Amino acid sequence: MRGRDPHEEGRVATPLELLFDLIFAVAVGTCAASFAEMAASGHLGKGVAAFLFAMFAVCIAWINFTWFASAFDTDDWLYRVLTMLTMVGVVVFALGLRPMFHSVEEGHHVDTKLMVIGYVVMRVPLAVHWWRAAQQSQRFRTVALRNIRWMLVVQIGWVIFAFVPMSLPVTVVIGGCLGVGELLIPVLAQGGANGTPWHPEHIAERYSALAIITLGEGIVGTIASSQGLLGGASGDTWSGNAIAVVIAGIGLTFGMWWVYFMMPFGSFLQHRPTYGYLFGYGHIVVFMAIAGTGAGLHILGLFLEGESQLSEAGAVTLLAVPVAVYLAGIYLLHDVLMDRLDKVHLVNLTVTAVLLVAAVALAGGGAPIWISLLLTMCAPFVTVVAYEGGVHRRQEEQLRRLAEHS
Repeated sequence: MRGRDPHEEGRVATPLELLFDLIFAVAVGTCAASFAEMAASGHLGKGVAAFLFAMFAVCIAWINFTWFASAFDTDDWLYRVLTMLTMVGVVVFALGLRPMFHSVEEGHHVDTKLMVIGYVVMRVPLAVHWWRAAQQSQRFRTVALRNIRWMLVVQIGWVIFAFVPMSLPVTVVIGGCLGVGELLIPVLAQGGANGTPWHPEHIAERYSALAIITLGEGIVGTIASSQGLLGGASGDTWSGNAIAVVIAGIGLTFGMWWVYFMMPFGSFLQHRPTYGYLFGYGHIVVFMAIAGTGAGLHILGLFLEGESQLSEAGAVTLLAVPVAVYLAGIYLLHDVLMDRLDKVHLVNLTVTAVLLVAAVALAGGGAPIWISLLLTMCAPFVTVVAYEGGVHRRQEEQLRRLAEHS
């Protein structure tokens, strides 16, 4: 475990890494479904808070392992065993999501005990991974030991957070501080993104794989959970609104996927490795937005089944907002990595915003909800049409200039 070659040819995700991602997909799906149920039952504010907290925890756990694996993956028997133990922790963590959401809905306390136990089970093997790297790589020994130190310090804080009774205001403050601590671990341990030999193309592929899995779990899976709209197993009561939910879900999946893979993140990271930290943690917003879009479709399904306390405009808003956040997040990542603001992106986002605002306004004005759904579905295709219509040539020129100056 001396460190992988960051310029290794043909580096791709391993089957073990893909299995790891699938385990996390369960946690993402639980977050989306739990939020949808809370929002539909009238606990929107609490649901948003619980969803953001849960998705932050999911993303941080995945990021911690993924960047280590890109730099030090040996794929020997010990590495595999430790990684599988980490997956056990992910399962325990996922089992703790429902109790956490329920406790927030009840409002008495925040029950994170099982989530934190899962985190402990995840982080003990990761600490052993880092210890192995410290013993076998003199070059990265200091970085490895610092990662162990700061990771365990923050983890001890989470254990105290979960098992020591405290008031809600204190819970919020301490939880916020620990969240900041999670984000600072790479800075404290290695000064940013360049302290370990991670592989730019491999990292970009790993993030794209999780994006695909999250799209599938959060959106396509949500449609399957709304079978009541389609007459259950018989499927003999299809309505225009039910069909619109299915079309919007599939269309948003395709559109959001298309937008993500327009962005050559691997090339960006290859030429701008010092931006790895911003790329890695900036994706938290993107992953949250994808899961939030799935939750929004679920909420619309519940609304049309008559099982939601939200208004029509409220239900449409909870779909439009994460779509808007997703698109803005992708553009922001692109422009930060390019180190320049692209005016075409501002135009695209403006047109997209008009579509989404119109969707909410029409829903509030009493228009058939299928119109709002189809307008929302069109939002990512503003970017797709612009890109395929010629923006891709601008991007190619920008990448060429970036390569010349890197």
